[in-house]
Amino acid sequence: MDSKALTKIQSVALIAIVVVAAAGGSVWYVFWSVNQPHSEDIRIGICADLDQRIGKSVWQAAVLAAEQVNAEGGVLGRNFTVVAEDDDGEAVAMDIVVASNALTKLITVDKADYIVAPQTINAIAFQDICAEQKKIYFSVYTVQEELTQRVLDNYDKYKYFFRVWSQNTTSLSDSMVESLITLRNYTGFNKVAYISSDITSNRLYISALSKSLTSHDFEVVYGVMYPPGTTDFASYFANIEASGAQILIPFVTMPVGIPFTKEWCTRESPCLIWGTLSIAAEPDFWNVTDGKGEYVSFSGLPIVSGYPLTGKTIPTREAYVQRWGSTPKTPAVATYDIVRFILPDAIKRAGTTETEVVIKALETTNVETSMTKHFAFTSSHDVFVGATESNKPAEDYFLWEFQWQDGIQVPVYPKEIMENAGATYKYPSWNGPWSQKQTP
Repeated sequence: MDSKALTKIQSVALIAIVVVAAAGGSVWYVFWSVNQPHSEDIRIGICADLDQRIGKSVWQAAVLAAEQVNAEGGVLGRNFTVVAEDDDGEAVAMDIVVASNALTKLITVDKADYIVAPQTINAIAFQDICAEQKKIYFSVYTVQEELTQRVLDNYDKYKYFFRVWSQNTTSLSDSMVESLITLRNYTGFNKVAYISSDITSNRLYISALSKSLTSHDFEVVYGVMYPPGTTDFASYFANIEASGAQILIPFVTMPVGIPFTKEWCTRESPCLIWGTLSIAAEPDFWNVTDGKGEYVSFSGLPIVSGYPLTGKTIPTREAYVQRWGSTPKTPAVATYDIVRFILPDAIKRAGTTETEVVIKALETTNVETSMTKHFAFTSSHDVFVGATESNKPAEDYFLWEFQWQDGIQVPVYPKEIMENAGATYKYPSWNGPWSQKQTP
């Protein structure tokens, strides 16, 4: 009896399907397709300090980019899904065990297919874990040359690593010196001093920068590395002024950039500031320094200042502000470019998400992003900036200098961008070695 009942149910179902199919093939297709297994999403793994400013912005950028990719139909018919683990990477006492465990969980439990991480100190450990797990790892906050040298020295093991931002120490110092040559052309000034927080990555950068400055006929009259956490810069500025420095190159990270800037302005220090002052790149720098950031020049980002460097720059800025209510920070912009442009481009050209094939596709990347017109990787999987920045179009630079003028970030380097923006470089309003000079 049970067997006969089942047969009747099957018969009724079959008749219903035949009737529906006869009435409209499209209805049958929908009935069939919703009962088939869906293609798995491509999982983008974010390993960052998710409740801190950099980590949170990186996660937000990945989410926004994934939403936009999915709205356009995904990649190879598959959507992007963002998964994340908190690695406490921005803690003062960074714990490499905590960070490594977070990354391992992201790969083994959350099943991330690709890794994006704004790691600095732990980047080597992250590179080792991703190499062991055979996961492509995009770095968005490192300068260590060892990371890409490992790719050259042991390609089969470390080919999974790709640096999207920042430049390595040598490339970064060369780019900075090129910008300083432009400043020297503006001003005629040649005596430079530097000040930097005393951490390992900065020591490497400063060492490369000092050599490059000397080889380009700059006179380095003073240099100092201050202990992390320093908030009183009075004695440092006194020594800088006594040295006769005309240009001060900072490598000062937030939040100590605020007292650093206020000291420079309050004492009307007779030197120009031009370099890496991370807090100055923030949109609210003018307010948090009570306007004392006027005339500070700093390494910034076109997307923050609102300069349309590429066709993607302003749309990225507008989308991020609309989605999250703030302007993206540099690691966030690099993350957005990875998830929105670089990775989709590579997967589409590869025609698969198979890791080895995607690696080969990434190695031949040439795609417009919000940060550059032609993004590419070097043979060591470093971000490509060319032998020098000066041999590239302005939209392909990776170092830009902006100056705060009347509460606005104004581009002052490369010169081509400054001229295109109708801007000029301005001297401080107080006395200094520029007092007898005209605005360049």
